[in-house]
Amino acid sequence: MSRILSFSAVLFLCCIASLSLRAEHGPAVWEPKVEVEEDVYTAPSPENGSGVMWCFGNSCLGRIGENVYASELLLVPEAKPLNNCRWNLLARDDQGWSRLFAEDKERTREPSPLAVFPEAKTVFVSANPTLSQDLNQYSGPARPEIFRFDLDKQGESAAAAPEILRPQWEGSPPFTEHSYRSFAADGKNRELILFNNIGYTHAEWAFFDRDGNWSARGKLDWPWGAEYPTPKSIRICYPSVALVDRKVYLCGVSDIVEPNPQWAKFKEELTGQKWDYDFRRLFLTWSEDITSGEFQPWVEIASRETTCGWITPCDLRVGPNGDVYVLWFERALDLRLRERFFPNEKQSESLNVAVVREGKVVRRFEIARTDEGEKKPVANWGRFQSGPDGRCWVVYFVSGTEAGKAGAPDRSVAENRLVEIGPEGMLGEPRTIPLEKPFSQFFTAMPRNGNEPSLTLDLLGPIGNQVRYARIRIVPEL
Repeated sequence: MSRILSFSAVLFLCCIASLSLRAEHGPAVWEPKVEVEEDVYTAPSPENGSGVMWCFGNSCLGRIGENVYASELLLVPEAKPLNNCRWNLLARDDQGWSRLFAEDKERTREPSPLAVFPEAKTVFVSANPTLSQDLNQYSGPARPEIFRFDLDKQGESAAAAPEILRPQWEGSPPFTEHSYRSFAADGKNRELILFNNIGYTHAEWAFFDRDGNWSARGKLDWPWGAEYPTPKSIRICYPSVALVDRKVYLCGVSDIVEPNPQWAKFKEELTGQKWDYDFRRLFLTWSEDITSGEFQPWVEIASRETTCGWITPCDLRVGPNGDVYVLWFERALDLRLRERFFPNEKQSESLNVAVVREGKVVRRFEIARTDEGEKKPVANWGRFQSGPDGRCWVVYFVSGTEAGKAGAPDRSVAENRLVEIGPEGMLGEPRTIPLEKPFSQFFTAMPRNGNEPSLTLDLLGPIGNQVRYARIRIVPEL
């Protein structure tokens, strides 16, 4: 036994030495090892404008120790859209998946984000049930609420009788089934924050503190688009929100009816619709202390305004030194408009990172980029993965055609990759995650919804109408 331990120790020290040596020249090489890959549940489309990934700025996946938890989007066949869904809480242990709780009374439209307090063994699910009992009613008022499952104190009864928390708001906001909500947690400090959009003007927010009180609340006004031909508020949707030591960061994309009159008219001629939405400006705001109720002026992180491009926010991470990392996908232009409005512009598609320090972008770099005419797959979705020692990776999806090497034929690519972000934005060598069925979009068990930084990468996402789960271990290559 002593010889075996000695050999293991030597192997470990060699591994550390190898990584330290490589760190002097850039990020070390890490290998993603797939440990679990399986179906979780079937999710037919609700046909209500929503879907499994509708709340993609949040997460529907969490980890506590060796168990993982997921919120399931369930169709209610007898109900008509929009409120024709329910949610269930699923749990996975070493025996596989089981249903921990079934919501069999209330109906909703959107999926239900999930958060965890790992040390307290507590799971939270954000729900937004309609107040209508009419199965045929199209839309109407809703009531935000949070289900708390205290697994440590309640044991099995946590599934039978979760506690329902009702956020406290300023006044009586007109909540509806279109919540566009953001649910974030500080797992270490056991605190939560919930944002819920109200029309095109602002978001309501409520803060749940470590003492179990809704101790702060307020309104977050959207940035003002004074530069538009008709000035208006710029509604922010699909944001990534982080809560860290009572600092709150929110980064999302513009989501307003096309503000350019010429483009709006041209789009109407193409589609026959009098509206088309703008998703092409990325904004960030933050609060130094959410209990103050004050947010800093909005900062525009990226824009494709001049060529009617497209931006999708993917993730946000707060680094150990307080730097804020923003991850997003952008497409340079809308090809439908190119011939008439910007004929000399070239298309490009890229997955990007900006590092923000004290409200200013101090660094930008690309995880992947594909320019028009290149035989190169496109990266159009990703998430950060934070390691326990401060390391950071991006897990992302690429698809398309890749040029063959050394005379080999071109090949079709659809795969998930993992790349480490080193100092000063230096990227490591991307590694393919050898999944049987790669995820084009996915949730992760991330710090923004309370999870601990980890070398275990948990993925949950739809592939067709099957929602699948994968567990990947990030291990150093020797």
